[in-house]
Amino acid sequence: MPAAYTDIGVSLSDFVATVEIQRPPHNFFDRSLIAQIADAFESLDADPSCRAIVLAAQGKSFCAGANFGSGRDGDSGSADFTEEGFRNTTGKLYREAVRLFSCKKPVIGAIQGAAIGGGLGLSLVPDFRVVSAEARFAANFAKLGIHPGFGLTVTLPKLVGQQTANLMFMTGRRVGGEEAVQLGLADLLVPADQLRAEATKLAAEIAENAPLAVISVRATLRQGLAEQIAAATEHELKEQQWLRATADAAEGIRAVAERRPGQFTGK
Repeated sequence: MPAAYTDIGVSLSDFVATVEIQRPPHNFFDRSLIAQIADAFESLDADPSCRAIVLAAQGKSFCAGANFGSGRDGDSGSADFTEEGFRNTTGKLYREAVRLFSCKKPVIGAIQGAAIGGGLGLSLVPDFRVVSAEARFAANFAKLGIHPGFGLTVTLPKLVGQQTANLMFMTGRRVGGEEAVQLGLADLLVPADQLRAEATKLAAEIAENAPLAVISVRATLRQGLAEQIAAATEHELKEQQWLRATADAAEGIRAVAERRPGQFTGK
């Protein structure tokens, strides 16, 4: 496996690999991080000693999404998510995201904290999610004044149903770990100090089975998903590009950073 990762750690033991995001405390994502995870997944796909993958993260949040900064002058956050970034860079980021959904090995997400916006999208790459009560999921795009991305318009309705997805998208409300299990957004609720162990235990249970059969069954169940994500992210990006240039997006980013309701004008 490549040793040049700068923002993730990769380990392998007893047929179970762990890919750990290492940008604590909030693990904001950008093209580089998603590309590193995708590279790790592809490397593990080619490794017969890996039969299942745990996707985990250091720090307080699993992934708090895109770093938009405070919206104030001089603090625009990651260059990937400025107006210029949405025009020129985010499409490349989404192509890396499609690579994640092309992974052949089963993936279990260990979600210890916030999975917000694009971080929610990343948390829906795995086949299963093991969560603690402290986990938080939110599709907060409308609060930011932009359109959902990262393929969420495909993945979220598949998990929770169209109506619940509509509610999450249009309100931007946060869903805690317990409610996430009730909604089908997560699969197991465990104590925070047992999260990584329980995710690994589930991965090991899958890894006990015939690996070629697991890959075959998974490929059937996820048939066409990567192609759906590719088409969805193309549309999502177009909507994000024009909305990112609006006054409402600038206000939404400031409002979220300042933890207050946005004062939107529809412009």
